[in-house]
Amino acid sequence: MVLILTVVLVALVFEYINGFHDTANSIATVVSTKVLTPRQAILLATVTNLIGALIGTAVAKTIASGLVDAKFVDSKVLMCALLGGIIWNLITWWFGIPSSSSHALIGGLCGATLAAAHGNWAAIIWSQPAADHWYNGKGILWKVIAPMISSPMLGFAIGFAFMALLYVTCLKLKPSLINKVFGKAQILSAGAMGVMHGTNDAQKTMGIIALALVAGTKSGAFDNIPPWLSFLQLAEPTPGKSLEIATWIKILCAITMAAGTAAGGWRIIKTLGHKMVKLHPINGFAAETSSAAVIWLASHFGIPVSTTHVISSSIMGVGCAKRFNAIKWGVVKKMLMAWVLTIPISGATAYLLYQLIK
Repeated sequence: MVLILTVVLVALVFEYINGFHDTANSIATVVSTKVLTPRQAILLATVTNLIGALIGTAVAKTIASGLVDAKFVDSKVLMCALLGGIIWNLITWWFGIPSSSSHALIGGLCGATLAAAHGNWAAIIWSQPAADHWYNGKGILWKVIAPMISSPMLGFAIGFAFMALLYVTCLKLKPSLINKVFGKAQILSAGAMGVMHGTNDAQKTMGIIALALVAGTKSGAFDNIPPWLSFLQLAEPTPGKSLEIATWIKILCAITMAAGTAAGGWRIIKTLGHKMVKLHPINGFAAETSSAAVIWLASHFGIPVSTTHVISSSIMGVGCAKRFNAIKWGVVKKMLMAWVLTIPISGATAYLLYQLIK
C-alpha cells in the first residue's frame, strides 16, 4: 500500500509541475500583451484551471485505459512513467522550451510498460479502430499520433483564419480603439483558455491515479485498511463500461494544478509571448480563442491533446496572418525539435528507471 500511495504522491508532483510548466501557455499571451500583470494573469489561470479540472472525465478515462495493456501496469510502472515525464518536463522548463506534459506522461507510460513486459511491444496498444467514429478508437495511433499531428494543424489554420477575419473587420478602426476593445476581450479569451487547459491536462493525472488505485484494489493492497481509508478503493470497470473517476481525485488534482499555476512559469511565458512573435491584444485574443476551441473539441471527445502544441501553433497562425516573417522561425525550430523528442526520450527514461528499480 505504501508503494501505491507513493505513486499517488509522485502523480501529484507531476501535476504541480504541469501547473507551472503547461499552464504558463494559457497566460503567456495575456501577459506579453500587457493586458494583465503577471500576478493578475496567474490568479486568472489558477481559478480557471481549477474550474476546468472539475469538468468531465473523458480525457482521464482515455489515459486510464486504451493506451497500454493493463495487465502489465502496476505501481512500479506508474512510478517510472511519472518520473520519466517529470524529468523531461524539468529539462524543457529549465531551457524555456514549451513542450508537452501530456506526451511526456504518455511516453513515460509506454516506456515503463514496455520494460515491465520484457520488451514485448505488443504490451503497447497501437491501434484499435472503433466501429463508429475514429475518435472512439483506442491505441497510440488514434489517441496520440493522430491528434499530435492534427491539433497543431487545426490550431494554426483556425488562428490564421480568425486573425485574417479580424484584420478585415477592424481595417478602418483606430489602433487605440482596437487595443482598448481587445484588451478587455482578451481577459475572456485567456479565461476560456485556462478552463480548457484544466479540462484536458489536469485529467491526465486523474487517469494515472485511478490506474494506481484500481491496481491496488485488484491486488488486495487495500483489503485490511481501516474504514476511514475506504475511499482509496477503486473497482475495475466491468467490460463495456468506462472507469468513473472519484470526486476526491478530481478535486485533489485540480487544487494541485492550481497551486503549481500560482508558482508561475516565466521561462515558458517568455518564449511564447516574446521570443516567437510580438503580440498585441487583438493577436492574443485570436490565438487564445482559436486554441481554446480546439482543446474544447478534443476534451469533449476524450482526446488527450497537447495544449502546448495547440496554443503554440495558434500563435504561429496568428503571426503568419500578420506577415510570414513576423515569426522567429529559429525559436519555432527548437520547439518542434522538443515536440518530436518528448515521447521517445520520456519513454526511454521511464524504461531505464524501471530496469534500475527491478
